[in-house]
Amino acid sequence: MTDVNQAFAEIKRGAEEILVEDELLEKLKKGIPLKIKAGFDPTAPDLHLGHTVLINKLRQFQQLGHEVIFLIGDFTGMIGDPTGKNVTRKALTREDVLANAETYKEQVFKILDPAKTTVAFNSTWMDKMGAAGMLKLASRQTVARMMERDDFKKRYAAGQSIAIHEFMYPLVQGWDSVALEADVELGGTDQKFNLLMGRELQKSEGQRPQTVLMMPLLEGLDGVQKMSKSLNNYIGITDSPTEMFGKIMSISDVLMWRYYELLSFKPIEEIEAYKTKIAEGLNPRDVKIDLAKELIARFHDEASAQGAHDEFINRFQKGAMPDDMPEIEITAEGGEIAIANLFKEAGLVVSTSEAYRMIKQGAAKIDGVKIVDKSLQIASGSQAVYQVGKRKFARISIK
Repeated sequence: MTDVNQAFAEIKRGAEEILVEDELLEKLKKGIPLKIKAGFDPTAPDLHLGHTVLINKLRQFQQLGHEVIFLIGDFTGMIGDPTGKNVTRKALTREDVLANAETYKEQVFKILDPAKTTVAFNSTWMDKMGAAGMLKLASRQTVARMMERDDFKKRYAAGQSIAIHEFMYPLVQGWDSVALEADVELGGTDQKFNLLMGRELQKSEGQRPQTVLMMPLLEGLDGVQKMSKSLNNYIGITDSPTEMFGKIMSISDVLMWRYYELLSFKPIEEIEAYKTKIAEGLNPRDVKIDLAKELIARFHDEASAQGAHDEFINRFQKGAMPDDMPEIEITAEGGEIAIANLFKEAGLVVSTSEAYRMIKQGAAKIDGVKIVDKSLQIASGSQAVYQVGKRKFARISIK
């Protein structure tokens, strides 16, 4: 294993919260490979980049010599995770769960080393528990304790129904940690209650409690809501190279750094060097291109990444944009300007309401990439070609 302090710094990269940091550091100092667990309910057949935030962290642990357990929640998937939901989630059939689980296994090995990854299914121990065992597990917690969960509390206050079986979800997730004797469990910040349940159940079983490492939820293309297929703001890891390239190029310059932090495998020093170069005049678009190529190469291959880049250049930077477009400078008060105001000041629309309408229609673009977020803010120091409709173009520098 590498130097403990260096390893700890790498583990903390991008993490929102670690409970408890001192415990994790103590475990690392022992120099014994730890059992690192992360659970995924196969509720949909395909993963998106938001899911890979946790998988990337698993990869870091794997490279540091620890035992990675990719837990597929085929049992919990049939309960339906209530986290963040304001209604009871529809449970999947066993057939749906198993079919999706097979797809997950194929996709995660684009990131993880299959030879060093244990794939586990929580039905292995939960099916053996039986009705008596489930009742015993349910007796470990009170209704009052369950109502401490933020989503349950909000639903109850709003008079929305909460099904009894939903209370079992955090208990089953926690029991997974007992069954696996996990040293560390990874999860999103919205999973805090469930993750801490694992610590409680391990303590009651006489095990050393797991360390909980929470990763932030990755924002989708709109830069506001978390990445989700239901919100159509996602980048699927099975998207075509061209589609993936276009989506990544559509994110804001600000969101780009968030994606670099949580998705890129580049060293922190290299990312900081990008920021310095942009401050010195490098177009953020070029840095975004590097991010797009890195991610496409990961989920497809290097040739596909280069091909998507070439197509982007040929389609948008050469053929689709006029050579004689006006060049405009706009001052961004406070360091950034709303996209609708930018379009109006540049004379590409007559009003901000027209700008919103054109964005909604998919007729507004930056460097040939459709704008999906009508509240997009453009930072000063950037330069790009802005387009509204088929004929209105301007190369705009933001000061």
